[in-house]
Amino acid sequence: MKKYLRLAGVFMKYSLMSQLEYRINFISGLAVELGWMLVKLLYVAVVYRIGVNIGSFTPHHIMIFIGIYVLMTGFYMLYYTNFTGIGQMVQTGELDMYLVKPVSLQFLVTLRQWSFPMFLANFIAGSILIATGWHRAGLPVSFGRVAGFLFLLVCSNLLTYSLFLIPNLLCFWIVSARGLEDITAAMWDFNNMPQMIYGKWIQRIGTFILPVFIITNFPGLFLMGKLPFAMFLWAVAAPVLFFFLARIMWKKAVRNYSSASS
Repeated sequence: MKKYLRLAGVFMKYSLMSQLEYRINFISGLAVELGWMLVKLLYVAVVYRIGVNIGSFTPHHIMIFIGIYVLMTGFYMLYYTNFTGIGQMVQTGELDMYLVKPVSLQFLVTLRQWSFPMFLANFIAGSILIATGWHRAGLPVSFGRVAGFLFLLVCSNLLTYSLFLIPNLLCFWIVSARGLEDITAAMWDFNNMPQMIYGKWIQRIGTFILPVFIITNFPGLFLMGKLPFAMFLWAVAAPVLFFFLARIMWKKAVRNYSSASS
């Protein structure tokens, strides 16, 4: 584990150095992400303008959900380009050069590049939205609540990695992965509002089959004291389950891979 943590630190260091080597590109990337951020913040403006309530959730509570969505988007964007690049590596045979490295192939391929401009804008804005909504909603601040919230964010990050890696692995069997990117983007956008706006069947699918709602809804529900203990256990178990599913599918995908030389 120490080896991989140290290697991840090296990847982060050199990714940041390569991005800062061309400062204009770094700043422009940050500016573009800030532009998208303003679009996302329109959700907050609309919610406050019309004073909408979703069940027992006030606009302040909804701000927390949106803030978690924005924050988690930042973490997802850190390694998102690695996922979308798998298809090209398979098609061009670039994956060959990674097969002989003395390190986990999955770790190397999926976490070798880190996109900091996309991360920074979402992380800052998401943190501000969560803190503001937390304060305005009058939710208590205690060690247990903060620790549980941060723990669920860690679980959500692991689930994000595993859940959204799985569809990208289909590029080992199909020629074009463009459609996969559109599908995963649509799945991710289900998280931008509380799950209660959807019907019961969609909520069940988004909680147990394709558990995207765990990623942004469960940490917010925990903050508000509305997350049942059984759902808390599922929020802990689901990332582990889907990580092993992603690991199994990765191994099958690599066995199916035909190198450039063959």
